Amino acid sequence: MSVERGSAFLLKVGNGATPVVYQTVAGLRTTQLSVNGAMVAVTSKDSGGWRDLLSGAGVRSVSVSAAGVFVGSAAELRIKASALSGVLDDYRLSFEGGETLTGKFLVARLDYAGDYNGERSYTMSLESSGVVVAA
Repeated sequence: MSVERGSAFLLKVGNGATPVVYQTVAGLRTTQLSVNGAMVAVTSKDSGGWRDLLSGAGVRSVSVSAAGVFVGSAAELRIKASALSGVLDDYRLSFEGGETLTGKFLVARLDYAGDYNGERSYTMSLESSGVVVAA
């Protein structure tokens, strides 16, 4: 397995059409992905002192956080509109090796910041809703 560049780890947002067309969110400097899996312990006296987990049980989720410089792209404006209206939207994460993760996400947090004589930046957090498909 070769090393992959962080700049090739892209966040894309859907355009709301059917079929969905994805547009890369411009200006991102960092993107982070967390896959969360809840465990359901079924440990009993018969477990011999070892923890037993129930396979396939629990709640799985994907969290995405990103930060970048605001450039006013259509994708950034769509994310802001989704955050203000509280609606789910289609997102895709793509990696340099060609793998993707696609699903519905809610903008859980969107922050803007700016310094005098500096660029306007933003950070955001997305939380999955429903199945996230790996391809």
